[in-house]
Amino acid sequence: MKKTLIALAAVAATGVAFAQSSVTLYGVADAGINKVTDQSASFSGSSTMNNGNSRWGVRGTEDLGGGLKAGFNFEQGINIGTGELSASSPVGAPFGRAAWMNLSGGFGELRLGRTLNPSFFAAAAWELTGTANYSVVVSQFGGVLGGIRNSSQFQYTTPNMGGFTATLGYILKANNGGNAKVDLNAIYRNGPLAVALGYNKAQNSEKNIHVGANYNFGAFRVAGAIIDPAGDARGFAIGGTANAGPVSLTLDIARDTEFKDTDLLLEAKYPLSKRTFTYAAVLRDGGKKAGALGAAGENRTGLGLGIRHNF
Repeated sequence: MKKTLIALAAVAATGVAFAQSSVTLYGVADAGINKVTDQSASFSGSSTMNNGNSRWGVRGTEDLGGGLKAGFNFEQGINIGTGELSASSPVGAPFGRAAWMNLSGGFGELRLGRTLNPSFFAAAAWELTGTANYSVVVSQFGGVLGGIRNSSQFQYTTPNMGGFTATLGYILKANNGGNAKVDLNAIYRNGPLAVALGYNKAQNSEKNIHVGANYNFGAFRVAGAIIDPAGDARGFAIGGTANAGPVSLTLDIARDTEFKDTDLLLEAKYPLSKRTFTYAAVLRDGGKKAGALGAAGENRTGLGLGIRHNF
């Protein structure tokens, strides 16, 4: 009888644990047609002229009690044109988009593994397109983000303190080709204003740094940044988004003042629901340095028409 009661107690305890845990399947389906100078039009789900890359992922959390939670996230790319699973460059791993676990609570969050880096989240705080594939900031100054994702990273994010948060990421030299790497951000969001600083530097390499701001006036939004990647490149980004009924129209410009190279983006979005929208984008890639649409030497223009569904 005692053994039976112990077994029932164990089952009940397990049920409580499950009740305090959650696992969510999520993803993005993005498909469209794109055309780039000197190239034929093609169907695409992961090109520069797509709003984003198709993917699926799974994430979960467990309530450990006392305000402490444990969680995880694994995310994989999908080629929506063929149905194949796509590995994420440069690591070439099936779950190269995300593979991490975390602990969070009143102290903030500690995240361990492969994740979007702090510099990326700094840019996402002010950039007008939601860091779309065709972002002029990525086209002109992609290197300032330090690779967008970091592997084998130890990352700490502070609690939100009146709209201010900061994240520090660190990679040990044994996990980064013999050169330790620091990656951090400082972000302030309060009402219509967002301001962010991003910084990253690997040992024996030059630093990447940018600072940007975004202000929402209601009917329109403006954003700008000063950007200084490693090497000779440096410059700025500036743009605005206006709402015309349900349609949002964005003009965004990124200028490298050292190379005298300018990238320009025109984007239109039309929401079909809270999770689905259509988009049209034209990206003009300046030809004085390599950009999102090709090598240096000639101007190129990319056109993207597509639909994106978030689930």
